[in-house]
Amino acid sequence: MRLMRSSFAALLPTLAAAALGALPLLASAHVGADGAAHHDIGFAQGFLHPFTGMDHLAAMVAVGLWSALIARSARDVLWAPVGFAAMLLAGALVGLAGVQVPAVEPMIAASLLVIGLLVVTRLRLPGPVAAAVVGAFAVFHGVAHGYELAGDQGAGFAIAGMALATALLHAGGIALGWALRRRTVWLPRVAGAAVALFGAALLTQLA
Repeated sequence: MRLMRSSFAALLPTLAAAALGALPLLASAHVGADGAAHHDIGFAQGFLHPFTGMDHLAAMVAVGLWSALIARSARDVLWAPVGFAAMLLAGALVGLAGVQVPAVEPMIAASLLVIGLLVVTRLRLPGPVAAAVVGAFAVFHGVAHGYELAGDQGAGFAIAGMALATALLHAGGIALGWALRRRTVWLPRVAGAAVALFGAALLTQLA
């Protein structure tokens, strides 16, 4: 068990570096949100998609951060990220199918508020419950991605790229949380508060 934990900890900085290395490719708005015509897309475009909206990026990193802060073991850290990623993919398929889901943007904003508060409080939930909580919000993130990719050729490859980017963003949050969990209390709380305030601001704009 001790060897597994050390190997996991050694791998996290590499995954985090891969996620952070993609940050210079950030776009200022969601792909497709400007009403541009649909076009051929592929794996690379799908990979970049989670990085093109600060709401999606912040939520994914915060989920990883929270999961590392509350984990009792290296194995426990995977519950929330896996739950989020799985339900995000499910939501993306719903969006690609054109199913109309109400309150997508408000729920995305609410997810930032809730996940940010989870980071601030370090609220420890049983693994399946943590996966269910973040997974419920992840559906709406996925639906938003699906809407933006719907009608484009190569959407299946784009979804695969999006899944990889999601995993890397979670890994970046996990690496950060794992590094900070025993070193400082205030820095993760500041990060969580920033995410929560971001969500509250978005909710105010949508009201």
